[in-house]
Amino acid sequence: MARSDPEPSPAPRRGLTRRRLLIGGGIGVGLVVGYAAWPRDRALNWATADGETLLNGWVKVGADGRVTVAVPQAEMGQGVFTSLPQILADELGADWATVGVEPAPLHPIYANKGMALDAVEAMPAALRGVGGWAMGALIERFDMQMTGGSTSVRGFHDTVRLAGAAARELLCRAAARDWGVDWTECEAKGGFVTYKANRARFAELAAKASAESAPSPTLRPVASRTLAGRSVPRLDIPSKVDGSARFGADVRLPGMKYASVRSGPAGDPALVSATAPAGVRLVKGPTWVAAVADTFWGAKTGLDKVTATFAKRARPAGPWIEPALRAAIAKPGEVVGGDAVEFGAGTLTADYSVPFAAHACMEPMTATARVGDGRAEVWTPTQSITLTAWAVAKALGIDEGAVTVHPTLLGGGFGRKAEADVAVQAALIARATNAPVQLIWTREEDFAQDRFRPAAAARMQGRVKVGRIDAWGSRVAIDCTGASFMRRNLPAMGGDGKAGASAVDGTQGLPYAVPSFVAEHAYVDTAVPLGFWRSVGHSFSGFFVESFVDELAHAANADPGAFRLAMLGDSPRHAAVIRAVLDASGPVGQVEPGVGRGLAVVESFGSVCAQVAEVEVTGTTIKVTRVWAAIDCGAVVNPDIVRAQIEGGIIYGLSAAMSGAISFKDGAVEQRNFDAYPLPGLASTPEIEVLFVPSAGPLGGVGEPGTPPIAPAVGNAIFAATGKRLRDLPFALA
Repeated sequence: MARSDPEPSPAPRRGLTRRRLLIGGGIGVGLVVGYAAWPRDRALNWATADGETLLNGWVKVGADGRVTVAVPQAEMGQGVFTSLPQILADELGADWATVGVEPAPLHPIYANKGMALDAVEAMPAALRGVGGWAMGALIERFDMQMTGGSTSVRGFHDTVRLAGAAARELLCRAAARDWGVDWTECEAKGGFVTYKANRARFAELAAKASAESAPSPTLRPVASRTLAGRSVPRLDIPSKVDGSARFGADVRLPGMKYASVRSGPAGDPALVSATAPAGVRLVKGPTWVAAVADTFWGAKTGLDKVTATFAKRARPAGPWIEPALRAAIAKPGEVVGGDAVEFGAGTLTADYSVPFAAHACMEPMTATARVGDGRAEVWTPTQSITLTAWAVAKALGIDEGAVTVHPTLLGGGFGRKAEADVAVQAALIARATNAPVQLIWTREEDFAQDRFRPAAAARMQGRVKVGRIDAWGSRVAIDCTGASFMRRNLPAMGGDGKAGASAVDGTQGLPYAVPSFVAEHAYVDTAVPLGFWRSVGHSFSGFFVESFVDELAHAANADPGAFRLAMLGDSPRHAAVIRAVLDASGPVGQVEPGVGRGLAVVESFGSVCAQVAEVEVTGTTIKVTRVWAAIDCGAVVNPDIVRAQIEGGIIYGLSAAMSGAISFKDGAVEQRNFDAYPLPGLASTPEIEVLFVPSAGPLGGVGEPGTPPIAPAVGNAIFAATGKRLRDLPFALA
């Protein structure tokens, strides 16, 4: 398991000429691209240590036989430090016991073109090819390394397979040249290349292989792959167990100082003034003040003595937000899907709401910075080394190429750590103090300065005829997450919240065959900084849509499962996961007095996930006892990792459904720690069973699709148990 090196990285060494390097990628397909296609100043910068040979931009082999794979995605518990190496090692023919991983450096070949996958799918079929190419080229041009959108495996799967196949071909060519045979008759397996009685270790062949001509790799037949679909041991677990894994706050540099920071109310109001008693070293930023000391405790207690005032917004976030959202759904909004619908007799109308939600990562925001001689190094748990490098360079007024970002493991991310605010603060403090500085946010600061999942209200309308949905309408009042993120991180690319149809992801493309359909967006500026939260818009649209489908099923006096299946003729994936989960759970509805089961199905990030939740209701106490989940995510690379991600997504969604709510007063967050924003503990976590539905479809994401169905499944189960329909999160019967 690689650790972030606190010393400057050695200069990279090339094992192949630039022309021969495998550097490619693609949306949906892998490309082997000659390095000459890139500007000459973008030499591959993945460093090699003594005894290591670079076979291409994704894999190197050590003299000890260790095979190291470059992973450009952040490891935040989702298992990408295992799944991508597993795909590559399978094509290479490596012995899994010899495979290791390192974070990839900033370079165009590691840009996450998968970030365009969902956008391309939304395009007309005739435009997907050119649209995918254009978006991929743009992402590559700007070195956009970003972990999010459940894109790690589906975005890099084909590229790393080709990288493994290319390295395998080079090793086979080198062995065949030694043995005087046709390289296509050689086989790579278990860390060796063999031909009849001839046998050579990868380590013996690596240096010779790096001098071979550019490969034209051929992928292994499915039948000959030995690692795909297996729950091989995760590469990040041993170091996390023995304590050697390097998280953000584990970085140590010579002469390092510590800092604690305080900002104003939500929305980044300007710092007006800050004073401190003698002995407290202050650093002032544009919207924050920090105390610096030799220990973190010294910095924190020093900050407690600081008096600071901040500018006030004309209309700070507060209790007015909820009424404003409710008022917005009473008026027509902007049509973002379908067309106008005439609702007449028999129309059912229901209003729903969700509050703001915090990311609540176990690891608070942290970064360590060293600044000097016109350069900066930053060690931080980040979901985007690209955005971090850009933001730090801009804040310091230096060239982006003068910033080196060393990504560490993340103690949770969920979208929050795609932001670079803590890295910018650390860099500015380090420059001001002329010393390396580690900044750690307190838990209170972490809650207060989160980038929140937006609050939303929805008015759902529907009509049922002959046991089927005849008309459907949704109007969602919400601020725009994408615009808020862009204004902070990519202002040149816009930030108009009123244009944010993506704010209501999941309400436009229903899987059900509905003859009359409309989806509307009502924009409300809530004066709250918003960010991407696990499953983004689907986290609330899934609740609105699948709860209301259940209401319509009840109005039609129909079984909720059969009601859904009857309308899924053109959505076989949805039907398959519903049947699978119902086969496992048994019928939905009331199981016995006070016990109910509810069903929900949501497609998100290329996967379809159906869940059944079982709840027990005693008085006003709601307990979720069991959850069954079935997912179609295409081919399953590592079953244990997928299972863990679905389980984690369910628990994360339960926290928002059962207890998570952020509110504001005078622009300030009222919930500042876990006593006011509780998360599910082991005792309150239900038994979870995860089922994989076989599929020949394209790869889908797994990190986020487990979250959207759980809230509606629980809400539908509560209705089955009690006859009471709860339409507001978090659920409460009091």
